[in-house]
Amino acid sequence: MDTDPLRRTRRGFLSLAGAVGLAGCGRLAERDRPEYDLDHDVASWAGYDPDWEAPTGPSLATSVAPEVLVENLEIPWDLAFAPTGELFVTERTGRVRRFDGDGLETVAAPDAVIDAGAMPPGPDEKPFWETWFVEGGEGGMLGVAVHPKYPEAPYVFAYFTAETDDGKENRVVRYDVDAADPAQTATTVVDGVPAGGVHNGGRIAFGPDDYLWITTGDAGRGPLARDTSSPAGSVLRVDAAGDPAPDNPDLPGDDPDPRIFTYGHRNPQCITWLPDATPVVTEHGPDGRDEVNRLIAGADYGWPDVRTPDEYRDAGGDVRRPLLSTDESWAPCGGVFYTGDAVPAWTDRLVFGSLVAQRVNVVTLAESADRLPPAEGGNGRRFDAPWLDDAYVATAHWTLTDVLGRVRHVEQGPDGHLYAITSNRDGRPKGEVFPRRRDDVLVRLTPAE
Repeated sequence: MDTDPLRRTRRGFLSLAGAVGLAGCGRLAERDRPEYDLDHDVASWAGYDPDWEAPTGPSLATSVAPEVLVENLEIPWDLAFAPTGELFVTERTGRVRRFDGDGLETVAAPDAVIDAGAMPPGPDEKPFWETWFVEGGEGGMLGVAVHPKYPEAPYVFAYFTAETDDGKENRVVRYDVDAADPAQTATTVVDGVPAGGVHNGGRIAFGPDDYLWITTGDAGRGPLARDTSSPAGSVLRVDAAGDPAPDNPDLPGDDPDPRIFTYGHRNPQCITWLPDATPVVTEHGPDGRDEVNRLIAGADYGWPDVRTPDEYRDAGGDVRRPLLSTDESWAPCGGVFYTGDAVPAWTDRLVFGSLVAQRVNVVTLAESADRLPPAEGGNGRRFDAPWLDDAYVATAHWTLTDVLGRVRHVEQGPDGHLYAITSNRDGRPKGEVFPRRRDDVLVRLTPAE
């Protein structure tokens, strides 16, 4: 009997892809209009539901198991599904790749991306926690996003740490993946984002408004996060050509960057949206104090001056408070507000990975505490302290602890399933199990039989 929870299978991967086909689907010949008449109307978003309600049942009512779809990736960092079913995945070592259920194809490996290493897979050469990380630090090839009009607009966007004559920077580049050589079509959309060995942010996604949202870290230079003239430590909001969204907020400061939507962030590595189009981020904290934050246009989230409960209380209304703040280290990473039905117990909940905690987190957000599911045993915790953001109260549950190792990102596919990637070859897993010989992996999360 196969008792390994990481059974390898491609069974049923993306039936949608097979239904619509993956190549030549009527793509337009023109290439000179990157926006393709995007209307930026939130109400036209397929997932828009301003009257949504949080579930009240237990989130751990269904056990899930990971099915391995791809093995031996080199520190995968982000996933983005196209409407066709194609899956784009980045590897921090410098590649954007495409997976169609049968194999991987490298779309682009830009020369400008910094050299980033990966630990070898398998238990023979164990990384030590004290080594902290491999070459490249926390930089490299990070976020990926697919144009909202794909495949008619055959564009994929990537966020990466680049070498320049003046040092390192983070930038967003657009590729035409329909071209014979997508790498030759590289067009810089956003640049000049400070980069460092730590705290590069890096998640990118098109939101319900069809603007491109970009999370940036403070690059290890905390004061930059509240300096509105710098894009560091911020959430940026731009159009598909990289111009600031025209209704971005007015910000304080002598020369604010018009691309900034919110600022005062330490290292946000997830951006997703509630059904009413409210943006939410997860954010790494110092020695714990990890957060989930609801984004309000123009708001200051306080880093590096405000992080503890007392500091938030003292700041009054000048700093936005988190929905969730931990007192131990989770290292919350990429995730999604899940609206699929493949794992019904998780529907209408925030699902995201943890690096340090090595698990998948499921967070329920409700407008009142009496609608929250209970915190279950040792696998849950309620966040309803009066100093937190009072728009919602939260219960967090977790599962798959130490089953996959460091979970970098969880994403919803167009088939309603959840997919996740691990980050076990970055030199930072704890314990004696990871990385396994198959690491790193792409998995699908399905109800356990």
